[in-house]
Amino acid sequence: MGYADPMSTHRRPWVTFSLIAVVAVAALLSSCGSSDSSDGEAATSSAPDAAAGAPAPGQEAATAAKADGRTVIDVRTPEEFAQGHVDGATLVNFQDPGFADAIAALDATDTYVVYCRSGNRSAQAATQMRAIGLDVTDGGGLPDMVAAGWPTA
Repeated sequence: MGYADPMSTHRRPWVTFSLIAVVAVAALLSSCGSSDSSDGEAATSSAPDAAAGAPAPGQEAATAAKADGRTVIDVRTPEEFAQGHVDGATLVNFQDPGFADAIAALDATDTYVVYCRSGNRSAQAATQMRAIGLDVTDGGGLPDMVAAGWPTA
């Protein structure tokens, strides 16, 4: 007869519980985001804007921002900006290490609308801008801005 570890019967329930906990956390985290664009940008939720009583990010918000006369911030890369952008937009590259400093330098009394290519970077930028007290609307992606009537250059 072999030696039976008296703790082995106690370890299995703990291991099983740990495994279940890890799977549950992984499932929860995976439900928090999904990708729907070819450049890796994730689909965004309307929660930040909706919670503030603003229109949902995207075309609806871009239309409202146009009616409000908001200052336009393009958070794409310089290369994307050069390929076409909203006329009069200011480029503040979200991927640049100086992004936080650039938004901190914006006029806190102005109102803004941000956009990117598909809506992920604009959502992240809008969150950071709101965190420092700026009044910002998430216009989504450039196609949303164009559909809302913003002229391009």
